[in-house]
Amino acid sequence: DVQLQASGGGLVQAGGSLRLSCAASGFTFGDYGIGWFRQAPGKEREGVSYISRYGSTYYASSVKGRFTISRDNAKNTVDLQMDGLKPEDTAVYYCAAGKIGTYTLWPHQTLYNYWGQGTQVTVSS
Repeated sequence: DVQLQASGGGLVQAGGSLRLSCAASGFTFGDYGIGWFRQAPGKEREGVSYISRYGSTYYASSVKGRFTISRDNAKNTVDLQMDGLKPEDTAVYYCAAGKIGTYTLWPHQTLYNYWGQGTQVTVSS
């Protein structure tokens, strides 16, 4: 069975850090790009960051310079290091896997084949 397991969420004060991890199984991990998305209460889910199968990285403008995405193909994991957290980063964070040929299209959620369950990130002011 295909599984994407997101973990690492929690409660942190503004300015703090969290590291999310997405563990994948049940498919050929190295063939897929991995995206992180988030959904805040009352808002639509939005793209946060993406790493291609070859390691190219992309970020939403709201997190660029604060978040860092990385992958370990040997462990089938993708991490999202989140520094300088702000209250507006509060959301449920999801990871997703997709074969995206044109990387600049990464925020388009319909391009992803598999989705994990979310992990809650809460940033207090």
